[in-house]
Amino acid sequence: MPKTRIQKEESVKIYTEKLQKARSVVFADYKGLNMSQMSALRNQLRDQGAEFTVTKNNLLKIALKNSMSYELPTMNLFQGPVATLFSFEDEVSPIKALVKTLKDAQVGKIKGGILDAIFMDEFSIVRLANLPSKLELRAKVVGTLAAPLSGIVGVLSANIRNLVYAVDQIRISKGGESN
Repeated sequence: MPKTRIQKEESVKIYTEKLQKARSVVFADYKGLNMSQMSALRNQLRDQGAEFTVTKNNLLKIALKNSMSYELPTMNLFQGPVATLFSFEDEVSPIKALVKTLKDAQVGKIKGGILDAIFMDEFSIVRLANLPSKLELRAKVVGTLAAPLSGIVGVLSANIRNLVYAVDQIRISKGGESN
């Protein structure tokens, strides 16, 4: 049964609110994903503070115009079935999950997305998904900062350790017990 005008207006309002709250948005062709794959993906994304929903192209276009002050390049973006990923917490982790699911299933494709009010094409979204996570980057920074410090600790403790060895050898040479 087709939606009434009131239902369509309500859908546009919901899409507009989601677009305004989202930290990143990705448009994908989901064709080929079966229901179990789609459910698993939605559950995974829900845990990450994101939502993956099949959207009506015309209603989504209207919502985009309502929520943004610029026009999106619509080349192939709204042709065929479109599902939209709204990331409300972390910008990148849900994108990683979506790209991985589509790649593992060998179906569908990313059409484009929006991050920090900048439109990104398919190639940019996939490259973004291949970057290390925030946690991995933080660990690398901490490791990089800690490496010189641990080197300094090793050098400074080597002098004390060598002094202890020297005193122990003197003790043994003067007739003390060896351990």
